[in-house]
Amino acid sequence: MRRDNSFSLSRWWSIVLKEFLQLRRDRVTFAMIVGIPIVQMALFGYAINSDPKHLDSAVINADNTDITRSFVWGMKNSDYFKFVGELPNEAAGREALAQGKVLFVVNIPAGFTRKLLHHERPALLVEADATDPTASGNAIAALNGIAQLVVQKELTGPLAPLAGSPAPFDVQVHRLYNPEGITHYNIVPGLMGVILTMTTVMMTGLAITRERERGTMENMLAMPSTPLEVMTGKLIPYIGIGLIQASIILLAAFYVFDVPFFGNVVTLYLVTLLFIAANLTVGITLSSLAKNQLQAVQLTFFYFLPNILLSGFMFPFQGMPKWAQVLGDLLPLTYFNRLVRGIMLKGNGLSGSWPSIWPLIAFTAIVMTVAVTTYRKTLD
Repeated sequence: MRRDNSFSLSRWWSIVLKEFLQLRRDRVTFAMIVGIPIVQMALFGYAINSDPKHLDSAVINADNTDITRSFVWGMKNSDYFKFVGELPNEAAGREALAQGKVLFVVNIPAGFTRKLLHHERPALLVEADATDPTASGNAIAALNGIAQLVVQKELTGPLAPLAGSPAPFDVQVHRLYNPEGITHYNIVPGLMGVILTMTTVMMTGLAITRERERGTMENMLAMPSTPLEVMTGKLIPYIGIGLIQASIILLAAFYVFDVPFFGNVVTLYLVTLLFIAANLTVGITLSSLAKNQLQAVQLTFFYFLPNILLSGFMFPFQGMPKWAQVLGDLLPLTYFNRLVRGIMLKGNGLSGSWPSIWPLIAFTAIVMTVAVTTYRKTLD
């Protein structure tokens, strides 16, 4: 039988219809086609902000006068600073900065106003968490302008001889943890979480769907083992892979990029182990939704995109609107970024890292429960 090599419009249209029908049946792919552009538009259009404002700040005010209050109000009115409380001493301020509760602490010393009136040129101390230079840079740059506005407002009348440019008092800024504003001090530790998120979630998701496609999942379901035994048994090899990747990144950070390490290595590995476990449970859960390996990859990408954009890795977390911060607080990478940067750059221990550790534990427990519950349904 001779084959007709001429182009047939009817045959061509049949193939087009067949592909549309296939896409309609593949609901995960169709959801990606619609969902990814919507998510990217929402995140890049509304959530991402490279000039963060309303940054959490605290004040240590040992000289509560009109001039010092005016300086604090000037910082508030600049929109870069949002004061969330008053601290009793410098030690409390350092603790708040180390735990990430605030990004700035304004220390107004006792006798500040008296020294100002006596032409002694006193100094205000502003301590900044400079681990992320993007988050603190513009706010720090605004401080000198705020000081000059305070001078123009308060030093009038009999105090006018004190006014001038520059201001009759100094604003000393201490950039803690990254005084030189080196970008890779912030980026390289964050890369550990990004790489672990991408690889562990994808590898786990593909492992389950691969067995389903090859038909070996039926054998595993027929085994006299509980879902928890199977899930944890499949996770162990990938935990080892994740720890190897973390070690490679740490060695590169220390020997190649000269990133300082002030914390404890054991503490860092413990939180890394917890973070790997959280991501592996996500991979198993996504694999229960995917029917094949392509869908597993698509779901992994859909999960990975908010993580990299809303976790504070690429853009300052506090620069995002509140709804984006709420979404970011649901992602394990947000807490791991705070943990790894806090341990490496600030020297935080387990007690100081606890505010970011317990959400990872809760996330892992919840997602693991979902994974075990849906395990028996993965062949449906």
